[in-house]
Amino acid sequence: MTRFRVGNGFDAHRLVAGRPLRLGGVHVPSDRGLEGHSDGDCAVHALCDALLGAAAAGDMGQHFPSGDPRWKGADSLTFLEQVRHLLDERGWVIENVDVTVIAQAPVLAPHLGPMREALARRLGLELDAVSVKVKSTDGLGALGRSEGIAAQASALLRGRD
Repeated sequence: MTRFRVGNGFDAHRLVAGRPLRLGGVHVPSDRGLEGHSDGDCAVHALCDALLGAAAAGDMGQHFPSGDPRWKGADSLTFLEQVRHLLDERGWVIENVDVTVIAQAPVLAPHLGPMREALARRLGLELDAVSVKVKSTDGLGALGRSEGIAAQASALLRGRD
C-alpha cells in the first residue's frame, strides 16, 4: 500500500530597511526586505517546514539553526535543496506543494509565476505541482500595517515504492 504524508509550515519576518526582499526564491523590488539570519525568505522557510513536517524530520531550526554562522545571509533556496535531498534519502517523493504568502505590500501578484518556477526548479517538480498564492489582511494587524510578511505552506509526500 502506498504511504502518503501531509505537512504544514508557517513563517513570518519583519520588514526592515536596507535589505533586499526575497520571496519564493525570487527578488521582489521593494524599499524594505525581510529581517532574518539568512535571506529571510519566509515563503521558502514555510515550505521547508511543511516538507520536513510531512516526513516527521524536524523543522528549519533543527536543520539550519539561526545561531550557525554557515547560514548567515544564505539563499533560502539552498535550504530547500537540502530538504529535498533529505526527503529523497528517507524514501519520500514530493507530490505537490502549496504556498500562501500573506502581505499587504508590496504588490506580489506579478511575481507569483517566477516564484512557482523557482520553487519547481529547485524541487525537481513540474510547474503544475507547485502553487503560490498571495493574500492580504486588508489592513488588519501587523501584516496589514505592512510591518512584516508571513507565509504558510502545505506539502504532500508519497513513499517511494
